[in-house]
Amino acid sequence: MAELVEILKTAVEKGASDIHLVIGKPPMMRLNGEVMEIPGFSMITLEESKRLVYSALNEEQRTKFEEKWELDCSFAIPNFSRFRMNVLLQKNGVESVMRVISSKIPAPEDLKLTPPMINLSELPRGLVLVTGPTGAGKSTTLACLIELINQKYTDHILTIEDPIEFVYESKKSIIRQREVGQQTKSFNDALRHSLRQDPDVILVGEMRDLETISLAITAAETGHLCFGTLHTQDAPSTVDRIIDVFPPHQQQQIRVQLAATLQGVISQILLPRQDGRGRVAARELMVATPAITNLIREGKTHMIYNAIETGAKFGMVSMDRSIAELIRQGQISSEEGLSKAHSPEAIKSLLGGRSAAAVV
Repeated sequence: MAELVEILKTAVEKGASDIHLVIGKPPMMRLNGEVMEIPGFSMITLEESKRLVYSALNEEQRTKFEEKWELDCSFAIPNFSRFRMNVLLQKNGVESVMRVISSKIPAPEDLKLTPPMINLSELPRGLVLVTGPTGAGKSTTLACLIELINQKYTDHILTIEDPIEFVYESKKSIIRQREVGQQTKSFNDALRHSLRQDPDVILVGEMRDLETISLAITAAETGHLCFGTLHTQDAPSTVDRIIDVFPPHQQQQIRVQLAATLQGVISQILLPRQDGRGRVAARELMVATPAITNLIREGKTHMIYNAIETGAKFGMVSMDRSIAELIRQGQISSEEGLSKAHSPEAIKSLLGGRSAAAVV
């Protein structure tokens, strides 16, 4: 595994977020959102790719991959870093993508979480979701919130992940971490049995199907604080995604349950900094006020975005407002911000009616 360790250490030291082993190319990395070669390495052959990938897997993982042709797992370089690893078979052979997981759980100030976002960790019960595209830092934001609970409350925290990313140490709380495929057969099995394990807080690594979503809502209904992630772009699409997973005859019932349990949604994207030094998060926050709860119950999700825009006194912020603030501060370029906006015209309006380009 020495050669793979060398590749990974070089990429991490450069500040990469992901590492790609691709047949016919040198090892590649995603740096500041762009894919490029890792300097100092030669092209990977078909045989080398399989050897490098297999060097990170144990016998059970190799067998599972050869049977399923798909594998998600994690591994660590001791005293250096952890990695979330996906192994895949493509037309040329075995390849892999590895996501760098920081060994240090960041503090709220490191992530620039606002006080209303931090307050979601202090709720006694309910459903809190962190959403965004792959690679948007959802797991990092969740880890920060879970660690706040761990430091402050005498709770039992149960995490169900695929695979385990951040590793927690029990502090004031007890933390149990279960990895799908290693310590439990599935998200559904783990969630179904979790309610008999005396949890206060449950983290569901990914709410990916009807049963997982249904069980998470049930856990929140029965007095637990439940955190989860979805690959949705904003709060309205998050509500729609959850509702749409269910068959039509159940959707009104789920709207009522979701309205009663959903406490907040943080939606985030990562944007390249204008100075080229990494990426910065733009975050939207929806807090479940009575007005928003009513919109969810009545199926008027198209009106949620307006409620977020007018909900500043509750700490809510829309994605457009968050992007506009990053442009105003000079952290991102106007072109980058406008390309990710829900409404470019809204961004320009938020910047005082001037063209966004004039601001930076």
